[in-house]
Amino acid sequence: MEHRDPAARLRARANGTAHDEAAGDPGGQHPAGKPSGIRTGRNLPAAIGVGLALGAAVIGTLYTQKALFLLVLVAAVGVGVVEMIRAFGVRDIQVPMKLQLTGLAAMLAGAYWGGPIWLLGAFTITVLVLLCERMFKGAEGYVRDAAGSVLTSVYPSLIAGFVPLMLAKPDGSDRVVLFIAVTVCSDIGGYFAGILFGRHKMSIISPKKTWEGFAGSVLACVLCGSLMMRFLLDGQYWQGALIGVVAAVCATLGDLVESVIKRDLGIKDMGSLLPGHGGLMDRLDSLLATLVPMWLLLAAFLPG
Repeated sequence: MEHRDPAARLRARANGTAHDEAAGDPGGQHPAGKPSGIRTGRNLPAAIGVGLALGAAVIGTLYTQKALFLLVLVAAVGVGVVEMIRAFGVRDIQVPMKLQLTGLAAMLAGAYWGGPIWLLGAFTITVLVLLCERMFKGAEGYVRDAAGSVLTSVYPSLIAGFVPLMLAKPDGSDRVVLFIAVTVCSDIGGYFAGILFGRHKMSIISPKKTWEGFAGSVLACVLCGSLMMRFLLDGQYWQGALIGVVAAVCATLGDLVESVIKRDLGIKDMGSLLPGHGGLMDRLDSLLATLVPMWLLLAAFLPG
């Protein structure tokens, strides 16, 4: 079966993670009193290099040809879909990859050229096709596989369709840049604040997160959002600050949701494509969670 080899690799990675955790400090504290979950193990130079390369690809396509950026978006989210499907294979949840990728392309293209109605229509047809395709394979495991297929169609595919909706606006490129920049600032602010000041764990779901790191995320998002809203989109400082607060909260929740999914599947990362980051889905989690709220706020603040 097509998931067998990726599943084996994911199981091996999960086993290695469990071994490392078992060998660590059982109390969850380093001798200095700092929570052991703080993200000090990231390969920072590699992470920065990958982030700069991704940023250059986004900016370079956004401000030249929007359709070209749409292709980059389809490719990036498509890799995330593949990672999700392979991760589900660890639990023997079978999701048809070709149908998922076809549905993703239809949703993103429909959203950009047809608007919300076409996005919803493409999503609905994709789900119906997936349910019918699985039906012909028998009743055994139908609900399990169908649930995995629908989840993948929603997260990330349907949610990602709001990027083309944002992009289709006359100032769509600026809106997308603001959305990405503010969300990325959540990760950057949380990472450095967590390393420098992190003491109090935020959630048992993700022991790496601290309340000090979350405060850093909020501060970074508010600063970035208020400045970019004012000088990039000619909005108000308070509007950008509100966007920053919402982005920080949603990005954190999105990261936690991804952590729950990975814990249930027994894996550490969704993939290993990006050095210092993990897989594409490990970077898309916060972006997906902030996308729709930010789209709504921008639509309310900048209806034109």
